[in-house]
Amino acid sequence: MAACAASAFVILLAATHTTAVVGASQQSALRSASNASTQFEDVTRAAGIHFVHNNGAFGKKWLPETMGPGVAFLDYDNDGWLDILFVNGTAWPGHPGRHSTLALYHNNHDGTFTDVTRKAGLAVEMYGMGVAIGDFDNNGYDDIFVTALGQNHLFHNNGDGTFTDVTKKAGLWGPNEFSTSAAWVDYDRDGHLDLVVANYVQWSPENDIYCTLDGKTKSYCTPEPYKGTSVRLWHNRGDGTFEDATQKAGLYDPTSKSLGVAVLDANQDGWPDILVSNDTQPNKLYINNGNGTFSEKGVSAGIAYSEDGIARAGMGVDAGDYDRSGYPSVLITNFSNQMLALYHNERNGLFVDEAPQSDVGHASLLTLGFGCFFFDYDLDGWLDIYIANGHIEDAIERVQPRVRYAEPPHLFHNLGDGKFKEVTTSAGASFATPRVARGAAYGDINNDGALDLLVATNGGPAALFRNTGTKNHSLRIKLIGTRSNRDGIGAVVRMSAGSDTQSQMLRSGSSYLSSSELILTFGLGSHMQADSIEIRWPSGQSDHLTNVTADQVITIKENQGAIAAKPLAKR
Repeated sequence: MAACAASAFVILLAATHTTAVVGASQQSALRSASNASTQFEDVTRAAGIHFVHNNGAFGKKWLPETMGPGVAFLDYDNDGWLDILFVNGTAWPGHPGRHSTLALYHNNHDGTFTDVTRKAGLAVEMYGMGVAIGDFDNNGYDDIFVTALGQNHLFHNNGDGTFTDVTKKAGLWGPNEFSTSAAWVDYDRDGHLDLVVANYVQWSPENDIYCTLDGKTKSYCTPEPYKGTSVRLWHNRGDGTFEDATQKAGLYDPTSKSLGVAVLDANQDGWPDILVSNDTQPNKLYINNGNGTFSEKGVSAGIAYSEDGIARAGMGVDAGDYDRSGYPSVLITNFSNQMLALYHNERNGLFVDEAPQSDVGHASLLTLGFGCFFFDYDLDGWLDIYIANGHIEDAIERVQPRVRYAEPPHLFHNLGDGKFKEVTTSAGASFATPRVARGAAYGDINNDGALDLLVATNGGPAALFRNTGTKNHSLRIKLIGTRSNRDGIGAVVRMSAGSDTQSQMLRSGSSYLSSSELILTFGLGSHMQADSIEIRWPSGQSDHLTNVTADQVITIKENQGAIAAKPLAKR
């Protein structure tokens, strides 16, 4: 009789999704079922996305051809629906090939997108690489910064669906570099977004170096033969212009060969730090001193090298609190035969690479990773891992039979005990298809609270994947800064539901050449509400909310609390 009553009570819990505490074994079963049901459906064609990357290759095998492109999710017209931006290359001057531009797709609110590139004023030809999204002038509309081989570009959002190239006006014109990833960050917390830009190597058609895999034919070079170059930090003066603060801030380092940039608060002191992944050079961790300068701590923090002291080929990078410790750990993708790096934050200034002893390391040993990020794809409240893979040399299988040019991605499910399990093959056949992937980003394209994926391939078509089958609850947080920057970039949100507590920082950058949405998504599992939400703004202001119902997007304004709430679409 008692057993029957207990069983009935458990069934009632599952049916009504109450907020009562679920036993550990039951919670584990719920999480496993949720993970198994989640799929990523390829909706590229149905959505009207027909972007194909142009790397300009014409047989010379020039180094930049292997690198792009990046992608971005952004809501450029503030209609509450995520739009899509693709960065593109173009033909090399004086050589055969098609000419191409950026591509902006507007979300039609019905699962389809329309190419509005020309209408928006973004049909600009350049040899583009990456993109960073942020409202640099705090006018309420997100702007677009595009990195390139040669001149980078800043496009100001006019608020009417169009953009204006303000690169010269903003003081960003001049540097002729091989720029890769970028991130907006208010490093001095003055309320204005600054810009950190990664630069790769000193390359030009004139100094292109001959490399070969088989001793007979030219192949694409790795960066070892080329001289490095420094990242660049642009300080926002607050009047629409920027000044180069690289040396003043302590970031100048001409030995770097940088591909990825992530912003994090490594030591939880309230000041944003900067992590730079370097290709064949030590990774750099710049700790913010709180006075406009940084101190480089990569070696002492244990993040510069592999555990055997090797500077790996760092590509993409991200930071996230995957173990709910309150401190962000770090993910860095590397070359084939090097495996991923998963640096756990020990909360004492040190990081320890957990990958060699985990499924993350074993599964990624032969793949070459680019785009990467932590995200909660099944909304169970634990950050999972996505990796976009693809080699740089199409003939690699002739000399390394176990390594492939086109490679499937990695999707690692967080088991909640500090470990991950690869679930790529169970997430959908098209999703697991081998690609020559580069940039990748996440965002909720249909406002149902589940995170979808956007992936670009080098010299090939992009892919848009819709997240389906996720039954768990979520809560999405959109921030509006007042004393802080308008986007709220750098704000840390801490959310508790029952005995579960999570934290996320709203950040620009991360992944590889790409920008994910500027909204925070918290998976709540079976919880029907967040019991408490705390927002720590870059200005130092703290806001608190209690008993916030799940399955909605909440807009929170600094020092005012929630100013809007909208239910999520049904899944």
